[in-house]
Amino acid sequence: MPQASFPNARTRDTFVSPIVESRRWLQGLTLPADLPLLNLSQAAPADPPPDGLRRAIAEAALNDDSSHLYGAVLGRDELRAALADKVNRHYAADLSAADVAITSGCNQAFAATIAALCGEGDQVILPTPWYFNHKMWLDMQGVETCPLPVGEAMLPCPDAAAKLITDRTRAIILVTPNNPCGVEYPDGLVQRFYDLARAHDLALIVDETYRDFDSRNGPPHTLFQDPNWSDTLIHLYSFSKAYRLTGHRLGAIAARPDHLLEMEKFLDTVTICPAQLGQVGALWGLENLDDWLAGERQELLNRRSAIEAGFAPLAAQGWQLLGCGAYFAYVAHPFAASSDALARRLVKEVGVLMLPGSMFTPDGDPSGARQFRIAFANVDTHGIRTLFDRLASWTA
Repeated sequence: MPQASFPNARTRDTFVSPIVESRRWLQGLTLPADLPLLNLSQAAPADPPPDGLRRAIAEAALNDDSSHLYGAVLGRDELRAALADKVNRHYAADLSAADVAITSGCNQAFAATIAALCGEGDQVILPTPWYFNHKMWLDMQGVETCPLPVGEAMLPCPDAAAKLITDRTRAIILVTPNNPCGVEYPDGLVQRFYDLARAHDLALIVDETYRDFDSRNGPPHTLFQDPNWSDTLIHLYSFSKAYRLTGHRLGAIAARPDHLLEMEKFLDTVTICPAQLGQVGALWGLENLDDWLAGERQELLNRRSAIEAGFAPLAAQGWQLLGCGAYFAYVAHPFAASSDALARRLVKEVGVLMLPGSMFTPDGDPSGARQFRIAFANVDTHGIRTLFDRLASWTA
């Protein structure tokens, strides 16, 4: 009996998620008791949300019948309004709730944006090293990724991006603070990309999942202060990192209402509505956790400082700190072997799990073979010192 064609060729040809792949390296692994695993692979908080937020979710589960029903496709009105207010205060902007949509995670915000912007065979410009899920979604949708290699400061160049633009280009994508490199894109650089996108009638997609951990005070850019921002800018955000809501899957899009209408078709088809209880928690966080979130930000900044201050012993052995900020440090190693092979050895030999740069770059890119991403969201300053001690004492 003939079988249905499975799997879809584009899905089959898309690489496996690096997080999924790296977890396989741990299967059957037994480390000595005095060498506990340092898991630096995933950029997600391991602790649950604060008690007050959890109580708000629990109360809604018990007493708010609507929290168990279908809701608005673009999210609860009160959460959209609260997020618009937060954006306005943070960026000195003037958004309304109609400019904001809530999604089931920031990955879905990206997927909905691409679904509304691009058809098969269209192109987008994506700086590399890239966030792997962005590349995976583009591949599965048949959208061509035009890699834009970053320079020595791990910053993309608008002039280089301009040379990649064709009549099939639909968008330029930026992530700041960057995943995987950690670097914070200067306001002037973001503005130049915005001007480039506007001049070519492209969308500029700016993913600021990690904006709450930016080291700069005040607006990191002034794009929202342009009264015509929504003609060019599509802004993505995540509640997961700020309020430890990873399991509730909540993200957001800021865009023109008519653009959101097109994205709504995708969102309605995929999830119908964002998780209601998670939205209750996110709203409570926006209204009550500013001081708590400031403390979380300071803790991440302390860890960043610990990495920068403690890197000297590795630098003496030829390691390079290429970027550092938000949840990430991005480093280059001094060894002849590729980072992909070294990553597997590091897990077994010194109990360190890091993702190789080859997971963030095009196939065959020599830079990826020399690099690692260190996700330090779940290691404190003591853990960072332990990491550097293990790496400094290890030879390939």
